[in-house]
Amino acid sequence: MSQSNPAARGPMTRGPMTWGDFKNTLEQNPDLHLQFQYEEGRFVDSSYHITEIKQAPIVSVDCGGQMNSWTEVIVQLWEPWVKEVDRSMKVGKALKIVNLVEKTLPLNPNATVKIEFGNSKFDTRQMYPGEFIADGEAFTVNLVPDFTQCKALTRNQSCGTSMAEASCCAPAPAKQELELVASDGASCQPGSGCC
Repeated sequence: MSQSNPAARGPMTRGPMTWGDFKNTLEQNPDLHLQFQYEEGRFVDSSYHITEIKQAPIVSVDCGGQMNSWTEVIVQLWEPWVKEVDRSMKVGKALKIVNLVEKTLPLNPNATVKIEFGNSKFDTRQMYPGEFIADGEAFTVNLVPDFTQCKALTRNQSCGTSMAEASCCAPAPAKQELELVASDGASCQPGSGCC
């Protein structure tokens, strides 16, 4: 392996990464067999297919009233019911699929990349590429769970209130209940002139 290939030196831990960085990492390892580990010691079956690559523009408003937008590139993996091969596809083959997709749909290099996978023993979910390991003939992408966050809290804000009024995303304080008491019979009716 080339010294310029950081994945060749062993594990590399990353947070959410861009599509451009992910693709560049793959391009540095075209002759290795691409495999995905979705839990400790559990790998996507070597017969997997890359069934689609999605580009999803996200627009949201968080609990503090702030609009947010970003783009995600989601690579979907599928395990066929019948094992087809003993070795996973090479990174170069995965890149051919990427290039085919990008002829029709240019993928945003700054988008956050996620891998979508599930099987009969693992509920389908989107995960981040977390660690890359080049070991012998294999290039393993260790997947880490997606997470939720309170964006308002990261800005020292809260759910539409100040931090002094309520803690972020906490239940609202109980409101005093009012009891309606019957009047002495006089009531305000439409057209009666009382209002």
